[in-house]
Amino acid sequence: MGRGYVVEAVVEKYFSSLEAGSAAFTTGLLIGQSSPQRDYVVLPTKTPQRGTESSSGALDDVDIEWVTEHAKQVSRMLPGGLSVLGVFMIVLPELSKEAMNTLRKLVFAVDKYLTKGTLWDGTDEDVTERVALQICSKTRKVVCKTFDVKDPKSSAKPADWKYQSGVSSSWPVVTCSVRLDLRLPVLDRSSEEKHKSIKEGLQRWAKRIIASTCLINGKVMAPEAELVAGQKRNPKLGQQKFQAQVLLPPMETQLESSVCVAAQPSPSVVIRGQVSCRAYVHSNKPKAGQAMEAIKRDIVNTVSCRVDMLFDDLYMDQAEDRGAAEGQQCLPLRVFAPVPEAGFCVCDYMFPDESVAEVAEHLQEMLDCSVTEESICSGLEVSHVEPSTPAPAPAPTHGTGIHQEDTPPHLQTEAPKDVPKKQKNFGYFVGVVVAGGVAVLAAVTSLLYLGE
Repeated sequence: MGRGYVVEAVVEKYFSSLEAGSAAFTTGLLIGQSSPQRDYVVLPTKTPQRGTESSSGALDDVDIEWVTEHAKQVSRMLPGGLSVLGVFMIVLPELSKEAMNTLRKLVFAVDKYLTKGTLWDGTDEDVTERVALQICSKTRKVVCKTFDVKDPKSSAKPADWKYQSGVSSSWPVVTCSVRLDLRLPVLDRSSEEKHKSIKEGLQRWAKRIIASTCLINGKVMAPEAELVAGQKRNPKLGQQKFQAQVLLPPMETQLESSVCVAAQPSPSVVIRGQVSCRAYVHSNKPKAGQAMEAIKRDIVNTVSCRVDMLFDDLYMDQAEDRGAAEGQQCLPLRVFAPVPEAGFCVCDYMFPDESVAEVAEHLQEMLDCSVTEESICSGLEVSHVEPSTPAPAPAPTHGTGIHQEDTPPHLQTEAPKDVPKKQKNFGYFVGVVVAGGVAVLAAVTSLLYLGE
């Protein structure tokens, strides 16, 4: 037998509810956490219907582009440690012979779409097998296969699929509150080139985050050390919480970059504020290194995600005049919501003109799970914009990378130039912030806030 999957019992109930439908097939995503030994599947979500398009009932009608777009939106809503592990399909018996070939196409398409925007390099510890689950809508027979997404010629391998209660109920959670105060020169050209230059800056910053030293509850821990030392998995203990701190190495080229910007003025973007980060680790003898890697990737993801949201609809709306001008803008704030019958939270991003009710609706649409407005935690990040016109950003300092009490802001990153508004059905509305630079140390044309 190949790779093993430990699956939350409520996942089976979810599949049963979908099998009651009359559709020839239903596709969706499998969300969970990978580990070297096995994977944990804790949340499924079906692909939302795309408009009112009719289906002939053939598997050729599977909309791969729509499934991958759904995966992109769902991946933004996952905290550190959780990811899209693969796809599922519920099919009529007469389509069962063709279903695995279609699932293979979906597995590779989804992984390619999600990894192309990743700002870090993979490690030898990263699992490259993705799951393809086929369920017969009549007999409920389950066929579980895996594909190695790093091998384009990979053939299906059998995998073990077992349901278990309380899989995520006692998962340890690692939290981290990060302060940002960053400046990034931006090419004053097309929107696509602006986005590219910002992403390159984010990649440089992401490498510093991934290479940083991470403290757990104020202590340096060896990557192979047990996160929960000397304690066995016991649901009665409840969820254990850990606080992370990220200590950044000095930026060696910082002075050189500042001089170049001063000598050759160009538009720039400053991103400031505080972001709330969170990661979950499975409870089967978790290692400190897994927790460190998960929280670092969540820091990078939540910043990178907000940048991408700014540009998602920009390319589609370039012809529309949005009255772009320099100034201060608020980026979306991150909110968290607990998943019913689970031991973890998912997240979403809320703009100043949005309500908690809209967030709950968006979570329902993307994750197909009911979240009450009262359960959504929206106060971890607070929107704030200074009343005056932004002055050029001060020269950045070499900091430790985490905001603590009585400690000035010191985590550095790069930021976007545009301000979005969320749209339903996978889209985000984008407003552009463009202006000429005024050089002092850098030409600051826009100041974007993630929260204070």
